[in-house]
Amino acid sequence: MQSYSSDALPEESRTSAWNALYSRQLNNVEFTPASGLDFAARLSLGKLGPVQFARMSTNRTNILRTRRHIVPGAPRLYSFLMQARGSSVLSHCGQEAQMTAGDFALCDSAAPHSFTVEDGSTVIMLRVDATTLRKHLPTPEKFCGLHLRKEVGLTSTMSAMVEQLNAQLETGFTSAYDARFAQHLLEMLSMSYAIGFETTPEVSAVLGGRHAEVVRYIEENLRDPELSPASVAKGLRISPRYLRTIFARTGEKVSAYIIRRRLEECAKQIANPSWAGHTLTEIAFAWGFNSAAHFTRTFHEQYGVPPRDYRRNMLP
Repeated sequence: MQSYSSDALPEESRTSAWNALYSRQLNNVEFTPASGLDFAARLSLGKLGPVQFARMSTNRTNILRTRRHIVPGAPRLYSFLMQARGSSVLSHCGQEAQMTAGDFALCDSAAPHSFTVEDGSTVIMLRVDATTLRKHLPTPEKFCGLHLRKEVGLTSTMSAMVEQLNAQLETGFTSAYDARFAQHLLEMLSMSYAIGFETTPEVSAVLGGRHAEVVRYIEENLRDPELSPASVAKGLRISPRYLRTIFARTGEKVSAYIIRRRLEECAKQIANPSWAGHTLTEIAFAWGFNSAAHFTRTFHEQYGVPPRDYRRNMLP
């Protein structure tokens, strides 16, 4: 197993050097530690058949993957994130998973995400290519960002298995049966998701998969002020009527989803001390709003207070 530590990197450029190292080994992302002065991280990499294991430990930091980090045409990978120690929050595909030890979340490399890990956090990632995963989990996109809690179904059993397998890989374990182990592991993970989220009849499953595609498209283009139900339908080459059908199962209109997600991202930045130097209008316009009055009104409707008061309450 390969191992890396931020301790081996130059102190004056530790965060940027770690970003480069992590991006070379896994995905292009940007680490923003809560404190750049004492940033510490460790990463170990191993392989079990077609499944890559990556164990990461770090102090409080935010790991961001945006559209600029995603290379068009790059191989599509899915990562099962298992919280081994501490806690974290994954924001991905319009979902937010607040994870504690033993929980899982699924992440798609083709879509942006924000992953905030707390001090003392350890996460084990199981990375697998889309073609291999679909043999076991036919529509993985509909599970992305969802929170699979350890107390649900087989999840606690899977958590223990993943930890044990990772520990054995770290000792140098190899076997002629690696590929078969990996197949059983993926099958059990798929079963855990099927039990945890109660798989639906075939027609609903198809709509669920299409809904996930729509959500991913919206998330990728959320900052575009021209984003609308019409542009979503055109971008995905489906009819506006079919788009409404896909979203009808959620009880939320496409336009309402777009506004809600923009407001949620604005609220995160308004409450973040790192963005205290930016005006509310700058934040709103960066997330696709093109009217300060419209932003203020919809924010007030969503959060019960104007954005200025929200910032004052969140940043005393």
